[in-house]
Amino acid sequence: MTIWLSLCGAILLVAYLLGSVPTGYTLVKLLKGIDIREIGSGSTGATNVLRTLGKGPGAFVLCIDSLKGILAIFLVYWVFNFAQSQNLIPPTVNAEVWQSWMVTLVGFAAVLGHSKSIFLGFTGGKSVATSLGILLAMNWQVALATAGVFAIVVAISRIVSLSSIFGAIAVSIFMVILHQPLPYILFGVAAGLYVILRHRSNIERLIAGTEPKLGQKVQVETEESASPAS
Repeated sequence: MTIWLSLCGAILLVAYLLGSVPTGYTLVKLLKGIDIREIGSGSTGATNVLRTLGKGPGAFVLCIDSLKGILAIFLVYWVFNFAQSQNLIPPTVNAEVWQSWMVTLVGFAAVLGHSKSIFLGFTGGKSVATSLGILLAMNWQVALATAGVFAIVVAISRIVSLSSIFGAIAVSIFMVILHQPLPYILFGVAAGLYVILRHRSNIERLIAGTEPKLGQKVQVETEESASPAS
């Protein structure tokens, strides 16, 4: 049992580190030589990269951050399959139930890693893209339904943060409608609330009517252009 618990703990650690990979920060730093946390919304996620560098880099960060969530969940599936083939799971453990709870915990670890990256002094993004990847690996129907809500709201409002908030609310509803396991429903509720909390500043701007719409870019300065001429 000790070996099994140690293995589960290792999965959680790897999921957190995977979520912590600072995709947006690294890309902007490489292309512009600036810290994306100091411009726009201060987030390292795809939306702030979109406003800073444009559609291509924004789409790249969206895909990679989503992939982090997918890989975290697939890691659980792979480890459980391997453990079962090697008889590493204790006979007292219900593998199916344990796996569903581990998927949920690993999902939380990846979300936390993205928003509180150990590589960025526990700062990061708002976990929307990583959460989408986790949902795709959990249940693609829930993920696509949630993405549909996001797409409808963004098409009407042109405001990404508002669409993310509606998507965060919709996750729990679709989890229940599609009869997902209790751990997955709890993930939908908790992760949805966490994403909404991560959008506190956006909510304040939405109320004030100052939240940027899709397509509005922020002005950035590279380290070279910001330096005084010699």
